[in-house]
Amino acid sequence: QVQLVESGGGWVQAGGSLRLSCAASERTFRTYAVGWFRQAPGKEREFVAAISWNGGITYYADSVKGRFTISRDNAKNTVYLQMNSLKPEDTAVYLCAADPRHIALIVDYYGMDYWGKGTLVTVSS
Repeated sequence: QVQLVESGGGWVQAGGSLRLSCAASERTFRTYAVGWFRQAPGKEREFVAAISWNGGITYYADSVKGRFTISRDNAKNTVYLQMNSLKPEDTAVYLCAADPRHIALIVDYYGMDYWGKGTLVTVSS
C-alpha cells in the first residue's frame, strides 16, 4: 500500500507561483506513474498533469500547459508540480495519484490506484 501526502498549497495572488509536492511512503513509488488532479468546489475532479516513472514522459491538460511543470526526484520519493502565472480559476484542492502501470498503458487517469488527500490552493484576483 502506497501512501501519498501532498503539501505546498496555500494562498497566492493572481500571477504568483506555488510548488506542490507529492511524497510517498514506499520506495516502489519511484517506479510508478504519477498524476496531479484538482477539484474545485462544486465541480468534478479534473486531470492536470502526469509523469512517467523516470520523468521521460509528461502530459498536461490544455488549461495548464505552458504554466505548470510536473517533475520528480526519485531519490526523494517525491513528485512536484510547479505552478506559475496562477489564475483565480486554478483555485482548487490539488491531489496526486500513483499507479504501477507504465504511463502509456493508463487509459483512464482517474482510475489510478493510490490517491492522496489533497492540498488546497487559493488564488485571489
